[in-house]
Amino acid sequence: MPELPEVETVARGLRGVLPGKSITGARIGKSDFIDDVAALERLLPGARISAVRRHGKFLLLDLESPSAEPRSLCLLIHLGMTGRLVVCPPDAPIAPHTHVFFALDDGSELRYTDIRRFGKMRLLVDGVNGANGGGDAVLAALGADPLEASEAEFAGRMRGRRARIKALLLDQRVLRGMGNIYTDESLWRARIHPMRLGANLSGEEMRRLYRAVRDVLAEAIRFRGSSVSDYVDSSGQPGWFQQRHRVYRRAGKKCFRCGGTIGRATVAGRSSYFCPRCQPAPRKRRRAK
Repeated sequence: MPELPEVETVARGLRGVLPGKSITGARIGKSDFIDDVAALERLLPGARISAVRRHGKFLLLDLESPSAEPRSLCLLIHLGMTGRLVVCPPDAPIAPHTHVFFALDDGSELRYTDIRRFGKMRLLVDGVNGANGGGDAVLAALGADPLEASEAEFAGRMRGRRARIKALLLDQRVLRGMGNIYTDESLWRARIHPMRLGANLSGEEMRRLYRAVRDVLAEAIRFRGSSVSDYVDSSGQPGWFQQRHRVYRRAGKKCFRCGGTIGRATVAGRSSYFCPRCQPAPRKRRRAK
């Protein structure tokens, strides 16, 4: 599933070409991942794209309504596991499983492709989701952005709950945007075992983890994300950070740092990759006799 660096890369690509353009038409095929298809078809044509933003793993397209009565419109998109958003000429070959076509006033198209259709698309009108009557409560429930949080806020969120550090980093209510790849890479860089309890990390370990998370995410964005499955950017190009992975999906291979063997375990319901030698496991408490 695309994580923060991949979604940020897509957002930056779209931000370079979409703002200022207007949507002239919407053509929708399969729509089981869209909340209120009728609202999209009715309200999007004529709307001008004013901004492209990322909020955690969500993409948001801010729109200016063409109607005489100004309305706040925002197209919220989650790429799910296999979603792609690409801007291309209208005569470009249509990739299989392309379900949404937004025609733009410069003659190009914004296309949404999703093989497994685990993504989500909804239109917020004046901050309200027309299908369910709820506002952007999903966004409001998300935690801090790891690239924006201060070290004190980061540490407070990690120590605020007695849970394994891997689970805390993956919890979108704690930090928005982190996923399996960058959690494992950050923990390896910080030399912290994924099964450690967040509440038990020392001040120095928390500082190392904070820096590692920020450095790993920034580096991944610089290399335009990790293409380990279906991910491509808004131009249809793959990312390159997978070539710099140090533990993710490297079970049985040598650790780049100490030469030990990378291990794999299930933590927080996810496959977790780590080096047992330079990421020591938490000590087991002795049972009272």
